[in-house]
Amino acid sequence: MNREALIEATKRQMPEKRFKHVMGVVETAVSLAERFGGDVDRAWLAALLHDYAKAWPIERMERVIREEGLPAELLEHDKELWHAHVGAWAVRQEHGIDDEAVLDAIRYHTSGREGMTQLDVIVCLADYMEPGRDFPGVNKIRKLAEHKLEEALVAGFDSTILHLVDKGRRIFPLTVLARNDLLRQIEHRRQESAHI
Repeated sequence: MNREALIEATKRQMPEKRFKHVMGVVETAVSLAERFGGDVDRAWLAALLHDYAKAWPIERMERVIREEGLPAELLEHDKELWHAHVGAWAVRQEHGIDDEAVLDAIRYHTSGREGMTQLDVIVCLADYMEPGRDFPGVNKIRKLAEHKLEEALVAGFDSTILHLVDKGRRIFPLTVLARNDLLRQIEHRRQESAHI
């Protein structure tokens, strides 16, 4: 499927405001991929499709999770997490997207995961800091992203975790694991560069 057709198919899945956000994530993901030597084409594709199922009715997402064997633990946590896994399933079914790196970047763009790839980090971070985003700490994330990809995403996870704690809501365990893993990687890099 060509890019224009994919853009149109994505646009049909959501309200105009959500689509504007998606295009902001595309622009940001491509910019990050160029800045940090990532795969620009994969970043474009995963960013375009990251919110594919976001506007689907909750009942439809729940049915897909149950019937298609997606992680059942999703059902025990915030419904905001569901669209990522459902979206990865949907774009494979509807558009034949079978690049696992792209599907994983879609699947984990809300929660993160241990062992995040550069593409995972780029799409997740782009979702946090696209130009339409406005929340406390977003400018710090953007500033970090000028030079430090993983550090910027840690700041994004920090903002999410603090927000959830402040609201008395549960934190999805994968997000804590993702944050800790990124901190380990950052520390490991610092130690290696100190020995050079």
